[in-house]
Amino acid sequence: AIGNSMGQSVGTAMVISVFPTSERGKAIGSQTTAVAIGGASGPIIAGLVLQFLPWQALFWMLTIPIGIAFVAGYFILDESRVSQRRTGERPPFDWVGAVVSAVTITITVILINNPFGVAVVSPLILGGAATAVSLFALFIWWELRTDAPMLELRMFKNLIFTMAIGTRFLGFLGTTAVRFMMPIYLLSVRDIGEAAVGGVLFLTSLGLGVAAQTSGRLGDRFGERLFAVIGFSVLVLTSVAFITFTIDTAMWVVMAVLLANGLAMGLWNVPNNSIIMGSVSRESFGIIGALTNLTRNVGNVAGQAIASAVVVGVMAADGFDIPLGEIAGNRAASDSFMSGWRLAYILVTAFSLLGLLLSILTKPQHTNQGGSN
Repeated sequence: AIGNSMGQSVGTAMVISVFPTSERGKAIGSQTTAVAIGGASGPIIAGLVLQFLPWQALFWMLTIPIGIAFVAGYFILDESRVSQRRTGERPPFDWVGAVVSAVTITITVILINNPFGVAVVSPLILGGAATAVSLFALFIWWELRTDAPMLELRMFKNLIFTMAIGTRFLGFLGTTAVRFMMPIYLLSVRDIGEAAVGGVLFLTSLGLGVAAQTSGRLGDRFGERLFAVIGFSVLVLTSVAFITFTIDTAMWVVMAVLLANGLAMGLWNVPNNSIIMGSVSRESFGIIGALTNLTRNVGNVAGQAIASAVVVGVMAADGFDIPLGEIAGNRAASDSFMSGWRLAYILVTAFSLLGLLLSILTKPQHTNQGGSN
């Protein structure tokens, strides 16, 4: 997870550094399409492997693409093109800010996931929350006073930048429920095999990849806000469609909504990222690229935690205090799951509507200069 996070944090900055400003959407769209290809192939390969081989085989297989990426990155990437510093320069690093922010984020994620299964008002949760808030306050105090801050907090005075970050958080808060609940719906409620489930989930990644390329390139020509608004509009519609799902919903309807949901993700994600990166200087690409990934990950974690809490809470109220993976073959438990599903997607629809509102209000402004031509 640490290695993956390090790669994600600098990936966006590296990609847009070699493209001119006029092609920023194209650059981010290409990166997102690559993510979508990985997301599309992953469920299919994993489904086939788990159908015939033990789960340990998946991790052995991961060493192949990881090894190829390492070799390619080491020998092909040109530091002079993707880095913002001159050769030999070593700017000061904000170790205090890095450590405090890392500890704060770690505690926050643990609190959201609550792996201990304790009550929300327990001393452990309350103490952890107080610690996280205190550390966050310390981080802000330090970043505003140090000469070389890890994150220039004064950038948040830029209303466009702040609104775009908020939009991004709401977008992932609303989309992550699909990745969390849809496999349970297909495997346990609909009793579909792992390989077939991988094929169905592939449609979301397919839509993401297609829309990412389209919105990125067209956003460069016609402006990012239009496609962000269209993306969130489609996201709202798919969220409403998910509310109507039942145990017997036709599979072609499920597949169509998943494809549309993937298209929505690609339509709003790439323009939003382009707006964020276009509102800061080139020297900030690295840290802001990391911030956009952090926003996505926190949105994903929070969205999964909220969806899980809603579904589990509804099922517990109905007398089904069982793991979600054990509802297969139990019609009453499946009905209870679907009740929680509908309530969760009502919340998802609300998050999506807020994201749509922010995307309408966000007017892009580009302050940096282009990359290499």
